[in-house]
Amino acid sequence: MKRIEGETPVFSDLSVFRLAGAMATHAGQRQAVIARNMANADTPGYRARDVTRFADLIGPEGTNQMRTTRAGHVGVLSDGSAPPREEEIRSERDPNGNSVTLETEMMKAADVSRQHDRALAIYRSGMNVLRASLRQN
Repeated sequence: MKRIEGETPVFSDLSVFRLAGAMATHAGQRQAVIARNMANADTPGYRARDVTRFADLIGPEGTNQMRTTRAGHVGVLSDGSAPPREEEIRSERDPNGNSVTLETEMMKAADVSRQHDRALAIYRSGMNVLRASLRQN
């Protein structure tokens, strides 16, 4: 591989792949919570839940570290990131105490699908950059 002096190779930091993977994992976890909400839409007393937004989980701008409140507090995934926390959604409840609104859950599901597609697009783009740089040998 040709290298210009002072230039770091593309392969030195592959954090874009870790970020895309974490984004896809988050989308999958959020989809599971949304599906559980929809499955319990008629369960008396069930309260809708959601997970922490992905943007709130990543560290300060420029670092791709996941944030936790203290070491070991939330747990750590195999890639070193913290899993999203499930949180109860504060909303109006039906007379039976259920707070799930199917329309809201369907909009969230569409948002999760876009997030997952975005993660795959980022991953594909990174792979294309790597392939192109390998072909230039």
